[in-house]
Amino acid sequence: MNNFEFHNPVRIVFGKGEIAKLKGLIPRDVKVMLTYGGGSIMKNGVYDQVKEALQGVDVIEFGGIEPNPHYETLMKAIDLVQKEKVGFLLSVGGGSVLDGTKFIAAGALWPGEDPWEILTGKTEFPLLKALPLGAVLTLPATGSEMNGNSVVTRVETQEKLAFGSPLVMPKFSILDPTVVFSLPDRQVANGVVDAFVHVMEQYLTYPVDAPIQDRFAESILITLIEEGPKVLANRNDYNAAANFMWAATMALNGLIGVGVPQDWSTHTIGHEITAFHGVDHARTLAVVLPGMMHIKRSNKKDKILQYGARVWNITEGTEDERIDQIIAATVKFFESVGIQTHLSDYDIDESFITKVKNRFLHRGMMGIGEQGDISPDQVAEILEHQL
Repeated sequence: MNNFEFHNPVRIVFGKGEIAKLKGLIPRDVKVMLTYGGGSIMKNGVYDQVKEALQGVDVIEFGGIEPNPHYETLMKAIDLVQKEKVGFLLSVGGGSVLDGTKFIAAGALWPGEDPWEILTGKTEFPLLKALPLGAVLTLPATGSEMNGNSVVTRVETQEKLAFGSPLVMPKFSILDPTVVFSLPDRQVANGVVDAFVHVMEQYLTYPVDAPIQDRFAESILITLIEEGPKVLANRNDYNAAANFMWAATMALNGLIGVGVPQDWSTHTIGHEITAFHGVDHARTLAVVLPGMMHIKRSNKKDKILQYGARVWNITEGTEDERIDQIIAATVKFFESVGIQTHLSDYDIDESFITKVKNRFLHRGMMGIGEQGDISPDQVAEILEHQL
């Protein structure tokens, strides 16, 4: 196992009816900005619960944060925060709203000329401060409720970039599984696959004798395989919803990634599919991961075979035959929850692959992945395999 430091200060408040506990968590001596997305919280009752808990608090609202939150929208929120002298942010929504709120928190106090520099890293300023924030989660998927990660899309330049900082970890996150009851199939399926691939990015690398991390990761994968279809079949199954929600949080709160190599090339490539074509984030991951497993099967052989044996019970055949079966089982699972796994399923052709390869070359991204050996040419191979 590799050396590591681990600290996760996020307070999780989990369970039915726990949104009411917001009363004791939100600061009362500062102006609070409530952030949300397209308005689904108005329909499922979450907005009313939050407003009830915020009685007596000085609150302003900022809605309309998009899936794959747009930099252009978030800059309007930053202007409002600065104008109104907001002292605390409360995200009420899914991972995109929370990612956007994290960028608002960092951007509102950014000393540079343009907060986009936080994402590009092309700046002389380190990120030294951010507004405090909390979250009420309405969609299990990203794990953003228990980490310091954020991904933002800039529509003008068709870019989707990420940043991470402990400064934007929520002070608290409220997770009430009953919010899952009103989610459409598409969002549930996206959440299951998003969480699944988060685990794979931290697990499917090479062995470093870290059995705790491996077993935790495998347990999350198995839980998603078992519970995801239950949620899709019966949205009112509280236990399935709770297990799904907690699995998505555990998938990316840092625990399974300590002391082990991490990949994240599937995300890096998938972000380009969203940036150029607007495809749902989870669906881009479902496209890229099978291609990644195929092209990098030699480098990832030991962990692919371990994953196949422990998660899918695939133990018969030659190594290559087993790897083919394991990739097929992964694809079958993604498609069983309603998510397609080829670029052509999203009307994307070969011309896109050239754009992505050229963008990687332009950015100087000559080697991604846990071993830094996935070149722009191999990125193209991965995408070509998934046409």
